[in-house]
Amino acid sequence: MAISLSDEQTLLLRLRAQRLRQPGPASAAVAQVVKDVCGLQAQDVPAAALAVRVRSAELTASDFDSARNHQRSIIRTWCMRGTLHVVTAEDFAWLVPLLGPHFILQTRHRYKQLGLDEDTCERGTRTIRDALAAQGPLARDDLARHLTAHGIPAEGQATIHLIRRAALEGIVCIGPDRGAKPTYVLAQDWVGQDRALAPDAARAELVRRYLEAYGPAGPGDLAAWSGLGIGQARQAWGLIAGDLVQVEVSGGPAWILKTHVDRLHEPPIRLPIVRLLPKFDTYLLGYSSRDLVVGPQHAKRIHPGGGLLYPTLLVNGRAQGVWSTKRRGKSLEVVVEPFAGLTAEIRHGLEAEVADLSRFLEMKATLSVATLP
Repeated sequence: MAISLSDEQTLLLRLRAQRLRQPGPASAAVAQVVKDVCGLQAQDVPAAALAVRVRSAELTASDFDSARNHQRSIIRTWCMRGTLHVVTAEDFAWLVPLLGPHFILQTRHRYKQLGLDEDTCERGTRTIRDALAAQGPLARDDLARHLTAHGIPAEGQATIHLIRRAALEGIVCIGPDRGAKPTYVLAQDWVGQDRALAPDAARAELVRRYLEAYGPAGPGDLAAWSGLGIGQARQAWGLIAGDLVQVEVSGGPAWILKTHVDRLHEPPIRLPIVRLLPKFDTYLLGYSSRDLVVGPQHAKRIHPGGGLLYPTLLVNGRAQGVWSTKRRGKSLEVVVEPFAGLTAEIRHGLEAEVADLSRFLEMKATLSVATLP
């Protein structure tokens, strides 16, 4: 009979898996943090850096920039859900070949809308590859000029869709920033050639790594996080069925890894765990439903639509407010809008988070709590 977990137990297990219960050892490098959660959403680079901050102890924003632009231990590219992520160089080698073809197929209709039939897409990715081999790193506008010179549509969204396709094929990835704009490089030059996994081995690794970072969860959650179809997620799930233990979460089945069974007996939370999650945080993107984390009366405050996920005040795994920042000269004002009154313990945890944000960004940060209406 499956063990039934309370909502509090489920949240505690997920907080631990996400490195949000405790930030982990101070010695952990940026790449280790990114590996532990199998990648971080990175359409907004500063938000991705803050996602590392909330899951680590002594790292700084400069460490994140160095890992991405100099050490190349984390790679920014299109990955889970076909969206921009940072993943480790090691994971890049198997994640992109596993997920990329799925998102290319999903985008076929959009390619046609942009005047990019299959032959044109292939010519476009070859042109991008050749340009980067000869002159890379190159910005989007540079690549658009190369595409135009070869008679390939580059207007509107055509260029970025061809760049994204080349990335999903594992040909390119995002390289060093040029001012506020990204450049693109050949993945082989930037990442090197790590060993790829056989298809079934990659699918099994995806499930295992997902449950390491998000369990307890089920195949539907894996599908929502990865962007794979539910049938593909279930098939992949079956590859490691012998390594899993079933539990009951909010009346439905979920699974954890057998190696995590001892976590089921950990004591309950005593002091509140207070975290300031950045926008687009992976904790809010890892499941098919956010109902356990975000109360329905506050859902629009966190996710107003249009693909936005606002920075969130998290207390014991549940959304208790939103927050934003305002520059005040050389300092930063952190403005928190709680959904309800804050206890003294939560306020203390919030002050500690703002102090850590100040340390991470290496600039003075002050806390301002908005008055409830």
